Amino acid sequence: MLICQITDLHIRAHGESCYGRVDTSTALRDCVASIRALPQTPDVVVATGDLVDTGSAADYLALADILTGLDLPLYLLPGNHDERGALCAAFPDHHYLATGTARLNYVIDDHPLRLIALDTVIPGDAAGQVDGDSLAWLDRVLASAPHRPAMLMMHHPPFLTGIVAMDEIGLAGRAQLESVVARHPQLERIICGHLHRSISTRFGATVASTCPSTAHQVYLDFAAQAAACFTLEPPGYQLHWWRAGQSLVSHTLSIGKFPGPYHFE
Repeated sequence: MLICQITDLHIRAHGESCYGRVDTSTALRDCVASIRALPQTPDVVVATGDLVDTGSAADYLALADILTGLDLPLYLLPGNHDERGALCAAFPDHHYLATGTARLNYVIDDHPLRLIALDTVIPGDAAGQVDGDSLAWLDRVLASAPHRPAMLMMHHPPFLTGIVAMDEIGLAGRAQLESVVARHPQLERIICGHLHRSISTRFGATVASTCPSTAHQVYLDFAAQAAACFTLEPPGYQLHWWRAGQSLVSHTLSIGKFPGPYHFE
């Protein structure tokens, strides 16, 4: 199974730029074109939050228009820039979003690898949280199929990165989540967004990782007083390759047109 992860799209209505300089709509169109040009077509695409920038209905209409170019099974989850109601309204055919609960937690059992989404959004706050109800739900979902490999999708990563400005708007409840994760070794990976960079670490009985943004990246500065800044490093996405009997393998791809491929001769 080949899972394509995109994240932190930050789409604005009418093609407006983010921060006056990032054309996120063109960036996402370039990403869609890159995915469609892959030599192997992904089985699914997952978008791990910050789908739009302001959470408006107009933002989501612009997003939906661009994503129609994928023509692949697509699973969405919110980030701190998203608004749950507007997201669900813009994608009414995405029935997995209609959970009937405040948080958009869901599980997809249609593929060889189970896809589990955990909504970490606190409305009006850039930071995230896993609450007791979500943790209990996740524990039940994983316990219901202990021998089925699974992937957990979140927006806020459950670990500190050393990028202080981003860690300050990180995830509350990390320790409690790790306790749940540690009980379920069938969880192949936790994939996240929010950080606009490719980062990975051990977490519980698995690995947690983040994916580059399809547009702009967070500037990497470990200084304690470093301001939150972004950089126009190459945009990217990830491919997570899994097959039965083997651990999940992840690849990070840059978006753009590059010379090659060439034979090694």
